[in-house]
Amino acid sequence: MLHGYSQIIATAMVAMFLLIDGNARKKKIGKPESTPNIVTADIQAGIEAHIARKAKEGDGYFRLDIDGATRMLRLVKIHTEYLASIAYHETACVDLVDTNGDVFDVDFFMHGNPGSMVVSKTKPHKFNGKPYFFWKQNDDETWGRVKLSQASGKLMGIIVPKDSFEFRYQLTLPEISGKAQLWIPLPRTDRFQKIKITKVIEPKPHRILADGKYGNQVVYWELDSSAGGRNVDLRYAVDRIEVSAYKDKTSNPKDFLSPNLLIPRNSRFKDIATETTRNDHTDYQRAKSLYKRVIKDIRYAKAGKGWGQGNAEYACDARHGNCTDFHSYFIALARSINIPARFAIGAAIPSNRNDGGVDGYHCWAEFFADGKWWPVDISEADKYSRLEEYYFGHFPANRIELSRGRDIELDPGPKSGSINFLAYPILEVNGRQVKVPVIFSFKRNK
Repeated sequence: MLHGYSQIIATAMVAMFLLIDGNARKKKIGKPESTPNIVTADIQAGIEAHIARKAKEGDGYFRLDIDGATRMLRLVKIHTEYLASIAYHETACVDLVDTNGDVFDVDFFMHGNPGSMVVSKTKPHKFNGKPYFFWKQNDDETWGRVKLSQASGKLMGIIVPKDSFEFRYQLTLPEISGKAQLWIPLPRTDRFQKIKITKVIEPKPHRILADGKYGNQVVYWELDSSAGGRNVDLRYAVDRIEVSAYKDKTSNPKDFLSPNLLIPRNSRFKDIATETTRNDHTDYQRAKSLYKRVIKDIRYAKAGKGWGQGNAEYACDARHGNCTDFHSYFIALARSINIPARFAIGAAIPSNRNDGGVDGYHCWAEFFADGKWWPVDISEADKYSRLEEYYFGHFPANRIELSRGRDIELDPGPKSGSINFLAYPILEVNGRQVKVPVIFSFKRNK
């Protein structure tokens, strides 16, 4: 049985969303009763207008001085799940990519009335997922900057030994013309997480499907035009504990030596893995060397096309990607030298705030050595070098596993074939996939 637990990306963002300006360390944060009713759309519109105006002035690029150099940037994403309204300032995290493919998370600080928000300040916060600094909230509700060398594990996203929260999975269906099918992962209770469904809002009654290979459970709907515009809202009570190496008699490790569609076994990966582990004597030592090799080879950057599919060949060629690419590369290397390795996906729960949005999915891997499955979270280790040793053998408690495995087969399944990995909803209308945005959020039990 595969267990794993997700990336903790939002830690450094937490304070950012509650920051007013450069004097935040001295100023009490509070929201006067007369504060205008700023909404997410106002903040997003203000940032988009600001970037568009600056890009027009900069020959199509948003120019920003970072580390003594002028970066030529384009907008990738505004993190609407983290927009915050505090006093008369609004704060948002924005992903921008430069001409080299490097991705910067930049804090945009804004003020003004609804419909006329103005950007007052920008501050680079992360480079390819790696923070320049952290913000920490003090007991008096002020915020102070924390150097990377002084940041605690909690600031870097780790809650141990346990965590308890509500996890919410929401989407709104588009208009449907004809017949449609919808698949959503259903998180399961196991030795590391206890899951209880607390609320289900759905357009029609559902069925529960199971895949025979990995033991996943999937919520399934058959829909028609009457479901168009309707909401799906699933809420779970989750109790989690930290994960370390464990024995698992429910599966055969040799089953996780076989290739997947996007994680092949071939001479290319075997040559890299063999060269990397030439001085190692045990599978544990070999896996550790491969772990470090992936950190060395891959940078965390959601740039260009091809990233985010968990394609080991792409990761090896492009040398960048997100968590799916990091871990697919590791799994391919491990399997190529006969170390069983497997994949799981879920969501990382922010460690330094108790509710709000969760920034999408996160995935991880496990390898088998010395009779145990060992958890690894390589993309998080790449972001937070001080946690490199921790993430080789541990997952923190503040995450939820949604599904496990690759090339998932269901009956009935999508017309497009096996599922590469399952975290986001899969909607097919008249046999064709239609993208439907999903919102993850949480509320921690105090």
